[in-house]
Amino acid sequence: MKVLLTQDVYKLGHAGEVKTIADGYGRNYLLPQGMAIMATDGALKRAEALKTKAIQKRAANNAEVEAVAQVIGSKTYYFNAKTGDKGKLYGSITSAQIAEKISTVLGAEFDKRKVELREPIREVGTHMVTLRLSTDITPKITVVVSPLGVVIQETLVAATVEA
Repeated sequence: MKVLLTQDVYKLGHAGEVKTIADGYGRNYLLPQGMAIMATDGALKRAEALKTKAIQKRAANNAEVEAVAQVIGSKTYYFNAKTGDKGKLYGSITSAQIAEKISTVLGAEFDKRKVELREPIREVGTHMVTLRLSTDITPKITVVVSPLGVVIQETLVAATVEA
């Protein structure tokens, strides 16, 4: 199925592009969500106008998101957690907990779906975590997990995690 994207879709493309996708993906997700329309002759004529409008919108949005990325990416996020003998956590640090910590730093709600963790953090140490703020901006943050009872330097962003 050929579709014309009406907005940026993560890992697929930018608005105004024509993509060939699986029928089910288009019929069940992209078309009902309004993210794409069928690539008919009339729609293809609108593609260039859609693309220029999307580029302007993306540029304005990227400027705003870049400022947020500077604030978020410049900090290290500390967590204390109960651990076993070999540095394994009783429980884990999840994307929701990381998003909650970022929310306190930003002073605004941060969506946990923007935190890319393949699996929750289950070990003590320093971990690099990627955030997906937009299709073009994906800053990496540092998450430091230490055993419960260890003093953390920055108490502003420190939190205790109980399993």
